[in-house]
Amino acid sequence: MNKFFIMLLFFTAVLSARYESYPLEACQAFDNMKHTKNTDNLYLDPNRRYTILERHHKNQTLVLIQGENPAQRWVDYRCFPDEAPKNVSSQNSRSDAKEVLNTKKYKYTGPAEISKDNILALSWHHAFCQTHRYKKECKRNLDTLFRFKQKEHYFVLHGLWPQPKSKMYCGVPSHWVKLDRDKRWDRLPDPELSDEVEKALQEAMPGYVSHLHKHEWIKHGTCYGTDADTYFETAVKLLDQLNRSEIKRFFVQNAGKVVSIKEVRAQFDRAFGLGTGHHMQMECKGGLITELWLHIGGQSDDLAIGLKKGKRAPSRCSQGRIDRAGF
Repeated sequence: MNKFFIMLLFFTAVLSARYESYPLEACQAFDNMKHTKNTDNLYLDPNRRYTILERHHKNQTLVLIQGENPAQRWVDYRCFPDEAPKNVSSQNSRSDAKEVLNTKKYKYTGPAEISKDNILALSWHHAFCQTHRYKKECKRNLDTLFRFKQKEHYFVLHGLWPQPKSKMYCGVPSHWVKLDRDKRWDRLPDPELSDEVEKALQEAMPGYVSHLHKHEWIKHGTCYGTDADTYFETAVKLLDQLNRSEIKRFFVQNAGKVVSIKEVRAQFDRAFGLGTGHHMQMECKGGLITELWLHIGGQSDDLAIGLKKGKRAPSRCSQGRIDRAGF
């Protein structure tokens, strides 16, 4: 009999502890406390009330999500307010949750000044696709390889990265950071771009079709100190200057050959001024030159000026083959 009363008291306490609340952000809802499984890739809706079943159990909150299987899901305890709402109408609770969400979701709190120490990462597109054939931006090469010889030879935009390396995700909500790190870039928000900049970016960054621009903006662009339009416009301008220089012509003329970093740096010295070559590092994979990382200083969108103000860059790759078009 005593055992019966103890169980009754336990279930009464559990039921009385239940309450409904709006989440503060779009948190992932996991099947288990270890956060190793999320059936249907489920996220909480900040505009929907959920039944709280258990709070602060090992820094987790157990919620009931009607219509899902399983319906009971574990979320981080920070997803909900610390206390159950008291004498507050449903509409007020909804408004409070929205206010917190909008502050975190739409208002970036990045640096007030433009970054003066950056890396402009440019990919030699043929080599990138040689090592990433599964990417959407590379599939057209497979489709056209046997129909016509690809005539495009150019560097494409990977990103513009404020330094030091730890400078990333400035003012970005945690759930977006999680999406980005999980490479679910299609679920990231679109950066606000003018039609002109968006068109130029689509041409300069083949990875646009794989949502690379969303990743670059969330991770790096938010720390650059400008809006997304200026950030990408600057990056495209810098890329265009390289593609109009002797560097691009050198890569085209030596396609299929192995070249040293000394040779490439000499081309930079000729194109952009003595010493600028040492502000460039080569990245290689599988014996191929895949990228050039240009260390740029100051706030100018003139590549020669930026390279002269940039830092000296050691390179892990001393030589590599310039890949030809096709696989």
